[in-house]
Amino acid sequence: MTTYPYPENRAAAPPPALVVVAHGSRDPRALRTVRQLLDRVRAVRPGLPVHLGHIELNAPLLPDTLAGLDAHGTRAAVLVPLLFGRGHHVKRDIPELAAGARLHTRVAAPLGPHPLLVDALHARLTEAGWRTPADAAARRASGVVLAAAGSRDPDARADIVRTADRLAARLGVPVVPAYASAAAPTVPDAVRALAARGRHRVAVASCFTAPGRFATECAAAAPGTVSAPLGTHPALARLLLHRYDQALRTPATTTAPAALAPA
Repeated sequence: MTTYPYPENRAAAPPPALVVVAHGSRDPRALRTVRQLLDRVRAVRPGLPVHLGHIELNAPLLPDTLAGLDAHGTRAAVLVPLLFGRGHHVKRDIPELAAGARLHTRVAAPLGPHPLLVDALHARLTEAGWRTPADAAARRASGVVLAAAGSRDPDARADIVRTADRLAARLGVPVVPAYASAAAPTVPDAVRALAARGRHRVAVASCFTAPGRFATECAAAAPGTVSAPLGTHPALARLLLHRYDQALRTPATTTAPAALAPA
């Protein structure tokens, strides 16, 4: 079901379950990281039912998670994509997988762009050794590449560009988006583009949830400082809860993701 009527006695009803929807990965570190992130979400909001469903590659798959919730009497769930833009998975795959569920579902907006995502990216860069340029000359020589998975969907690319712009405003240096697949430029191309502008002090900010093939390939292409995947950063846990709350505040009348606004 895709409409989302609440029971009339809403105050007495349990909160809708939060289902974090991850893509899935063959890298075993990815599943471990996502499970740890969900534990952090539970710690931030005790009492909220928090579950995991995957689009592919890992169990539990999203339809199985929703079927299990229904079997245990859960009436409603909010599906929060563990993804950073409005690509095909958010627009089509997740709503279509949810459409077969017996419980009422709503699909929240993806995680980006949003200031909390920028908080996590900035923190991971700082942990990796990035320091704000000390003077104007150092700023003119510095730049950052924002490495993301990539998508053919122009909305998904626009969301990464907006995240890059917000990160640039935070860092005070240009941030160029780059992609591991399906879109251009690649990380090496983005590094070369910055170098052509005289910016040879380049760091790579990893816009990935967890270790995996794309994150590893982008890190290998980095010329120097490269941040770790966002993983269990507290800002990411807060962002998942923000998207959940935002979806509940937004009227949902169609199968499209609710509140695909960036913030």
